[in-house]
Amino acid sequence: MGDHKEQPLRVGAAVRRRRRALELTLAVVAARSGLSVPFLSQIENDRARPSTSSLEKVADALRTTAVELLAAADPACSVDVVRADGTEPQPRPRTRSLVRGHHQMHASEFTGDHDAGREFQYRNDQLMYVADGAVEIEAEGRAYRLGRGDTLYLTGGVRHRWRAAESDTRVVVVAVAEHIEAVRDRPRR
Repeated sequence: MGDHKEQPLRVGAAVRRRRRALELTLAVVAARSGLSVPFLSQIENDRARPSTSSLEKVADALRTTAVELLAAADPACSVDVVRADGTEPQPRPRTRSLVRGHHQMHASEFTGDHDAGREFQYRNDQLMYVADGAVEIEAEGRAYRLGRGDTLYLTGGVRHRWRAAESDTRVVVVAVAEHIEAVRDRPRR
């Protein structure tokens, strides 16, 4: 219960992402697949579930396979619980994904020390929340120290690095997933 793998898949978002990545209109996909524009729109908005045959036609029109579209599909559930595994002490440092599957948002929890020398630069925006301890962050040539309960918002494209400033630091990072075109690609500095 609550495990998204038990739920049926919604292939609409995967079809839309693939179509947009190829910069195709619904009319072009309709012409290539032999399916109607209204039906394709219903598929993309998850108001219609395509048959295997229709999904294969859509996949061919998008120059991919039905298997690839299904692999990129979103689970139909709207709620998924990721439980903290408190059964055994975990070695520090560690990273734990807080969201399972292929979604529009990604969240991770970092516990313990972190490689301060590693520079990050994400395509989309992200939010860092210090759940426990403190972190030191360098972004856009400025240094910040965040303590428990503090947040830092970074716009997509900002280069940054961070490190735990205290032992047992826990940082939660929530970001728009890389496959989402939430922000137009900005020039990288």
